[in-house]
Amino acid sequence: MPQTDAGQEISQARARRIRRLRRLIIIVPLSTILILTVLCIFLGIRLHMVKRELREARTEIEAASVMDRTGDVADTAGSDALEDSPYTVSEVDTSRRDGGSGSDPAQKAEGGRKVYLTFDDGPSSNTERILDILADYGVKATFFVVGKEEEEYQPLYNRIVEEGHTLAMHSYSHKYSEIYQSLDSFSADMRRLQEFLYDTTGVWCRYYRFPGGSSNTVSHVDMHELIAYLDEQDMSYFDWNISSGDAASAYISAEDIIRNCTAKLSEYDEAVILMHDAADKDSTVEALPGLIEKIQAMEDTELVPITDDTERIHHISND
Repeated sequence: MPQTDAGQEISQARARRIRRLRRLIIIVPLSTILILTVLCIFLGIRLHMVKRELREARTEIEAASVMDRTGDVADTAGSDALEDSPYTVSEVDTSRRDGGSGSDPAQKAEGGRKVYLTFDDGPSSNTERILDILADYGVKATFFVVGKEEEEYQPLYNRIVEEGHTLAMHSYSHKYSEIYQSLDSFSADMRRLQEFLYDTTGVWCRYYRFPGGSSNTVSHVDMHELIAYLDEQDMSYFDWNISSGDAASAYISAEDIIRNCTAKLSEYDEAVILMHDAADKDSTVEALPGLIEKIQAMEDTELVPITDDTERIHHISND
C-alpha cells in the first residue's frame, strides 16, 4: 500500500506540473501578444505625433522662407532643402517693399530707416537672456508670445511690458491643427491668449502674428477670413520682410543669422525681422549682440518696437 500511495503522489505531482506547464504555454504567448499590441499602439500614436510636429515645423520653415523665394528677403541657410516642399504661396503682397512707397530702395523714408526685431514662440529659458542683451544695448523689441501658464514664465511676460517692449500675440497653443481647424477654433485660441495676457500683465494686446505667417497653406480656413476677423476685432497682424533663418530645424550659426538679417536691410524703409526666442534657439541669442551693433552702426537707422505707426508687413493682400 505505501508504494501505491507514493505512486499516486508522484502521479498527482506530475499532473500538477503538466497543468502548470499548460497554463504557462497559454499565458506566455498571450502576455507577449498583449505587450506587443500595447507597444504597437504606443508607437503608432507617437509616430502620428512626430509626423504632425514635422509637418508644423516644415510649415514654419516654409513661411519663414517664403519671402526669400519671391526675392524679398536675404537667402537663409538651408533654404535649398525647401525646394521640394509641398507648400506653395499665393498672393504674395510685394507692394510692401521699401515701406510700400514704391520709391527707390536707396531713398529712405523721412526720419530714417526703422528696424523691428521681433521674436516668436516665447517666453522660454532664452527670453530672459534676450531681454538682458536688449537692456544692455538700450534696444526695444517686439515679442509675439504664446500661452504658458507655468509660474516660471509669468515674470517674463511682465518684464517684456515693464521694460518697454511690445507684447504681441502668436496664438495660445501654436498647434496648427487646432488653431486653423475653423474660424471658431482660431478665435477661441486668440481670445484665450488675449485674456491670459491681460490677466497676467494688464495689457490688452492688439497685435498678432499668424503661426506660419499669413501665407501658410495648412489652414483649413481661408486666411482672408481670419484676417477679416482680426480687422473686425480692431487688431493688426504682422508678417515679416526679413528672416533670420533661425526657424530651420538644422543648426544655423550666429554669423549666418547676422548675415541673413542684414544682407538686404538697406532695401527697406521699415524692416521687420523674424527671429525666435524658443528654448532651442541659442544661436539666436549668440547672434543678437553682433546684430544690434551692426544695425546701430548703419546711418539713419534705428531699432524700434512695433507700434500703431509701424508699416503693416503682409505676405498676402487683404483683398
